[in-house]
Amino acid sequence: MTPLLGLTVGDPAGIGPEVALKAAVDPRVHVARLVAIGSLRALRSAAAVVPDAPALREVSTPGEARFEPGTLDVLPVPSDVAVPIGKVSAEAGQIAFEGVERAVALALAGEIDGIVTAPLNKEAIALAGHPYPGHTEILADLTGTTDFAMMLTALKLRVVHVTTHVGIRQMLDRVTTERVLTTIRLAHAALRDMGIDEPSVGVAGLNPHAGEGGLFGDEEARVITPAIERAKAEGIAASGPWPADTLFGRAVAGDFDVAIAMFHDQGHIAVKVLGFETGVNATIGLPIVRTSVDHGTAFDIAGTGRAGADSLVEAVAVGAAMAQARAAARA
Repeated sequence: MTPLLGLTVGDPAGIGPEVALKAAVDPRVHVARLVAIGSLRALRSAAAVVPDAPALREVSTPGEARFEPGTLDVLPVPSDVAVPIGKVSAEAGQIAFEGVERAVALALAGEIDGIVTAPLNKEAIALAGHPYPGHTEILADLTGTTDFAMMLTALKLRVVHVTTHVGIRQMLDRVTTERVLTTIRLAHAALRDMGIDEPSVGVAGLNPHAGEGGLFGDEEARVITPAIERAKAEGIAASGPWPADTLFGRAVAGDFDVAIAMFHDQGHIAVKVLGFETGVNATIGLPIVRTSVDHGTAFDIAGTGRAGADSLVEAVAVGAAMAQARAAARA
């Protein structure tokens, strides 16, 4: 059975509605059946700037969706009001949050096989009374998940982060042996879920040259190496810590199935240089499948018709593959 994915429209003031419409008519998303969740009003407005936009059909449950060619079934959210395009607002933040909330509830109930998320705006979410650092933390909270991580993919590169949305000074306190080990475990399990039986895990150092034997810091020897050794004792093919300036290139070349980054920009820069338009973000460790675009709301071009949908199309493809792998594992 083709996976049924809930596509959250994201912040209605951003490019989410536009890229959702473009992705819905892209032949590459035929690997999944899609039902949009979010602002029907914003989708209707975006259709004015999207050539060959699909017709929109309102439904109240995923079971009512027909998945007809040229049509996108839409589950609206309660707070669907008009918002100014390209501007941060509490109203837009509430609409985006309700879309994610509804999608997670449907996924947990088994009514959809996973969710794919268009971008939301952190400031708007906070203005609406939901002060989360990002999508990942919302999803973890809504699913009651304590051990989770962000995995970015672009072409042949997969990166999982030990820390993400936190300042550099705070990050240093959060890179602990336990957290590094948990991230290695999550990455290993996620790749096994994706059909890679014995994934190889390359772990980045934190400091320049992975500390250069202690000359540039001791976190590698004191924190990261013990986590790698414990992972290896559990049968995980982990190695490192490797200098970050060579690790990601080696992963692209095939030396590693996944690279572990210590902090946000260490991993994000590598992924976005390699595939800025096609990067995908997957949250691993959740009881549900979730993938996302690897870009923001782009308020500066919202409503112009210029936003590209390649990242969202790739997110649908990755989400469908993950959902199918989970279904096969349960069979």
